[in-house]
Amino acid sequence: MSVPGLAISLWTPQNNSLPSSKELRTVPEDFRAILETFENQHPQRDYEIEISVPEFTSVCPKTGQPDFGTITITYIPESLCVELKSLKMYMQAFRNQGIFYENVTNEILNDLVAAMQPRWMQVRAEFTPRGGISSTITVEHYNETPPDELQVI
Repeated sequence: MSVPGLAISLWTPQNNSLPSSKELRTVPEDFRAILETFENQHPQRDYEIEISVPEFTSVCPKTGQPDFGTITITYIPESLCVELKSLKMYMQAFRNQGIFYENVTNEILNDLVAAMQPRWMQVRAEFTPRGGISSTITVEHYNETPPDELQVI
């Protein structure tokens, strides 16, 4: 049955192998170059910045299907803060990127830490359910040793 004006496109892998990263990559090789920073106006004070990206999109490298989620970045800045428009462009760069949930969450943390060197940062990725299963990945960076109550023994 067809519905006038409605087109549905499904991508199905031709074999069981994963698409290569080059097949799905449409973003710059150096994601960090997109990120811009500005001087922290209150470096003497520990304060928390929380940024929510509720419309994050990437692509499952196994199925080619889009993945949707909310990325929450929380950090205590040292001398630099991330500029929000550049962060938006950075996040949009993942839109057509074939990358697993765990990998994208760690890559975002790595890139932001490299750009800002914060005192502390957490990246939390909450992906929408697929097949009845939802995933939340949380990664953290400490500039120093974490407080005792947070240390894993």
